[in-house]
This record gives sequence, C-alpha cells and structure tokens, in this order.
Amino acid sequence: MLIGEYIHQLDEKNRISLPMKFRKEMGKKIVVAPGFDQCLFIFTVSEWKNISAKLSESSWLQSDNRSFNRFMFAGASEVDVDSIGRILIPDFLKDRAGLVGKTAIIGVNNRLEVWNDKVWSEYKAMVEKKADSLAEKLGNVGVL
Repeated sequence: MLIGEYIHQLDEKNRISLPMKFRKEMGKKIVVAPGFDQCLFIFTVSEWKNISAKLSESSWLQSDNRSFNRFMFAGASEVDVDSIGRILIPDFLKDRAGLVGKTAIIGVNNRLEVWNDKVWSEYKAMVEKKADSLAEKLGNVGVL
C-alpha cells in the first residue's frame, strides 16, 4: 500500500527522486500517466497492466470510452528508475502538471501522484475544509 506525502525537488533535467519508502515497492520500471486535478499518476508496471485491462474491457463503440482511453494511453510513458531512485518526467507530462521546483509526491493506495507543490497545498486545503461532508456522503453510499 502506497501512503504518505513527500516534498522533492524537480531538477534541471526533469528528474525527481522517488521517496525511499516507495522505491522497493515501485520497482525498476514504472508508468507515468496523466492524472486528474492537475497531477500525474505513477503506477507499477503490474498495476498499469491491471488498469489497461479494465480500460480495454470498455466498449470502443462508445465515444466517452474511446476518448478516455486515448487520454490515458497516449499520455502514458514507461520510465526507468535509475540506480539512485530518480525518474525522468517527460516534458509533455511535466508541462501538463505544471511541475517546476518543489513537487509533492503522495501515495494513494495503488499509485503515486506527483503535484506542483503549491497546487497540492491549495487542493489539500480545499479538501480538508470539506472532509466531514465528503465522509458523510461516502458513508451514505456505503463506501465508508
């Protein structure tokens, strides 16, 4: 299970270090993909295969399914983790998420998310203000 929040610097070559806690679990090759809410998703190769299989099950006859599959698969990139735990963020993904300087790397159960540190702080503050009502809504639909 991937949990926790870490702040790391994006270097001048678009590399960030994966937090030590996540390195062993993530492996030597990962998949970086466009995420939601202005972040990037990072998956292990095996988790990406699971997600790919689920996305492939969706009907290609439906426009929304085709659009979402294009968004995820075209934006994904397989990336190597170097010997000191760094990954290279492709330019198009770095720009998409607005990554410069400090980044927040957060564990979200089966994936990591990479955020611009300022965007993450703002998002987190917004969610914290409504955490009680979110929990109540999720409890009402049987999630919690």
